[in-house]
This record gives sequence, C-alpha cells and structure tokens, in this order.
Amino acid sequence: MHFTVSLRILGILLMIFSSAMLGPLLLALLAEDHTADPFLWALCITFFSGLVLWLPVKNARHDLRIRDGFMITSLFWTVLGLFGALPFALTEALQLTPTEAVFESISGLTTTGATVITGLDELPQSILIYRQILQWLGGIGIIVVAVAILPMLGIGGMQLYKAETPGPSKDTKLTPRITETAKALATVYVSLTALCALSYYIAGMTGFDAVAHAFSTVAIGGFSTHDASIGYFQNDAIYWVSSVFMVIAAINFGLHFTAWRQLTNRGRRKTYFAVYTRDSETRFFFSILGIVVLVSCAYLMLSGTLSAKESIAHGLFQAVSITTTTGFATQDFANWPTFLPIMLLMASFMGGCVGSTGGGMKAMRVMLIYKQGVRELKQLVHPNAVIPLKVGRTRVEASVVSAVWSFFAVYTTCFIIIMLLLMATGLDFLTAFSAVAASLNNLGPGLGDVAANYGSINEVAKGLLCFTMLLGRLEVFTLLVLFTPAFWRV
Repeated sequence: MHFTVSLRILGILLMIFSSAMLGPLLLALLAEDHTADPFLWALCITFFSGLVLWLPVKNARHDLRIRDGFMITSLFWTVLGLFGALPFALTEALQLTPTEAVFESISGLTTTGATVITGLDELPQSILIYRQILQWLGGIGIIVVAVAILPMLGIGGMQLYKAETPGPSKDTKLTPRITETAKALATVYVSLTALCALSYYIAGMTGFDAVAHAFSTVAIGGFSTHDASIGYFQNDAIYWVSSVFMVIAAINFGLHFTAWRQLTNRGRRKTYFAVYTRDSETRFFFSILGIVVLVSCAYLMLSGTLSAKESIAHGLFQAVSITTTTGFATQDFANWPTFLPIMLLMASFMGGCVGSTGGGMKAMRVMLIYKQGVRELKQLVHPNAVIPLKVGRTRVEASVVSAVWSFFAVYTTCFIIIMLLLMATGLDFLTAFSAVAASLNNLGPGLGDVAANYGSINEVAKGLLCFTMLLGRLEVFTLLVLFTPAFWRV
C-alpha cells in the first residue's frame, strides 16, 4: 500500500471538509450567538490538520490499488467523524461529552439520524444547519464528491468509487469516466435537494426549515430542526412532500440520471417512466414498501388507534420513513399497538435500493436472497431441473449469489455480536436490539430507551454504536477488511 498517497488524499479531503463549517460560522456571526468561536476553532483545526497531513507528502504520486481505496474510505469516514465532532464538543451550551459529540457527528455523516441532543427548538440556527449539512454530505458520500475533485489534482479515483458505492452492481458506471459519473450523481443530488426545499416551502415551511429538512430528506438522514421532527408542523401537505422525496431518494440515483437524460431527449421522453418500471430492484422495493404501508394504515384504522384520515397520513408517512431508513417522525411509532413498531423496524433491514442514499442491506440483496429461496424450493420439487436465477432477463452468476449470502451472514453475525455487547453494558433486550438495528441500518430512531433519543444510554454503548453506524454506512466489508491479516500482507 502507498501510505504517502493515502495521507495526501486524506489531507486534501480534510481541508475541503473544513468548508462545511463556513456556512454555520457565518450564521453564528450574523446572529452574534455563542457558537461563532467554536465553529471558527473547529474550522481552523480541521483545515490546518489537513494541511499538516498534506504538506510533507504533497508530491507523492502512485497509482492507487484496491487496498488503498478501502483504507482511505474507512480512514476518511472515521477521521471525518472525529473532526466533525469539534463544533459539538466546543459548544459549551450543548454540554456534550467527547463520546456524545463524536456520536452526533458520525450519526450525521452516516445519515443515521440518531441523536443525543434535546431541546432542538431552542438551539441556534448555526448548530441546527450544521447537523443538516453533515447529513447532506454523508448522503451523497463524501468520497463520491471527492472523486469529482481529486482527478483535477492528479489523483485517480476509481478504486475509491468502487470501495464506497454499495451493492452487486457497484462496477456499473453511468458514464465512461469516473469524474463525469461523480459529477452526474452530484447534479442529480443537488437538483433533487433544491426541488425538495422548494416543495417544502410551498407546503408551508419557513425558508430555513425548508432548506434544512431538504438536506436531511434527500440524504435519507432524519435529523430535524425540531424535537417533534416533521410532526412539529402538523401539516398533511408537508407529510406528503416528505414521503414523496424520501421514496425518490431511496431509488438508485443511476436510474434518476438515466431518466433525466430520457426526459431531456425529446425523441425518448415516452420511455421516462419505463426506466423505473423495467428495473427489477425498483419494482421489488415498491412491492415491499406497498405491503408495509398497506398493513400499517389498515391496522391503525381497524384497531381504532387513529381516525381513518390520520391512519392514512401517519401510517403511510411512518412506513415510508422507517422502511427507507430516513427516521423522520410524525408520531411516536414506538407506542403504536402490538406488532407495528417491530414490523417497521424489520422493514428497515431492506432499506433503499443500491446506489441510493438509503441504509439497510439494500433491496437488491434482499431480492436476490428471496429469489434464491424460491429457486431452492423449486429445485427440491424438480431435483434434476436446471433453474437459473435471473434478475429481469439477466442471469445472475453463482459468484454474485454467494457474495450476497456472505454479506447477509456477516451482517447478521455483526448484528448479534454487537447486540450482546450492548446488553453486557446494561441495556435491556428491546433497547439493545433496536439500537443495533437502527444504527447498522442507518435508521436512527429505535425502541425502548432509544425511542426518542440516545442520550440516556451509557458511554460505552454510545461508542459501540458509533462503530456500528460506520459499519452499516461502509457496507460492513469495507471496514471489516481492515481487520484481516491478509489485508496487511505485502
């Protein structure tokens, strides 16, 4: 591995990331509040730390290998989480411990949305918008953003893109060059964010809230500027806008880019919706989401928990929010009757589609596991038959199915081990189970003691959950591979 190049890239990215604190700093200066100094110090520390890493190795030139990609990806998310915690740690009014500051930062960057901060309605806008910016950057993946910038600096980026982009289709490129691919994804991402902010504003949010919630909606993050989350607004129009954009953000951004090209091509506009309807993963995602929405709304209505109108509004919103791993709330779903909270939590294991900002195992993997299960049942009935596994009209190679099952096995094993460790720290089963599910799936809200926020659990548990959020965001293998002896052999 080339450590000098890794340090050079890390230094550049840290200097770039320091600009994320510039907006909140300006807000703090304009409002003349107590957060100006913390943001100024955090910006300076982050920028100059990056400069110190970059200067000694600024002339290092090597082609990156795949191991370098995994190392940089994992290191950057970890280091970024630590430096992103500085504004929280330095703001005395928040009264956060170092562990809690890191927890809040990593939760934002991994788009998990779990929080240890209460009293959001009274916090200065600088802190509130900074939390949203962290999620917005995490949503697209800071590595994908870096891929659009680093080639201009003479640094190759394909290895980083492979290490960051999740799912079985990670080797598929939208355009021939990785720089153009990253720019295309960024264009779609920024455009959707702007459209979401405008829709929120028209629906009744203030300008600040509209922009802030657009950041976390398109990022499928779940951070809000209010303790009551989206429920604060008591506005059905806002619920519908949020639901629509959460679903859009949970679909493969590659499809959005392809659909946009179809829409701008006059001769091919008729095939715009076909881009989505022909995609097997998208159809599977909508099938599962539709079932979860239908069951949630019907049970809330039939059990008399809510009125018919409220059952549809809140049932649909909460089902979409949890299934896509966004984590917004209009009601305390943890107190809904019987099986509903657990069903919603289990739906988050699927999460969004490959190439989306959603968490979870991804719809593609769940679909392949389901298809493989159906295939095995058919094989039992017809043992001599040759039954290929297909996604659409494409036959899936056995190596891909094996990789998906390996991912599922490691994902499940990590879940069980971390849950047991959390219980060893003193958490009850429901709290430990839901906290791991919410962190590993990058969901946010859980059940039990972490239904509202994570402030009440112990420091060790918060530290474990920081690792869990990184594990989920980095698709498990990207982080775990660093702990294997083979990775470090020459």
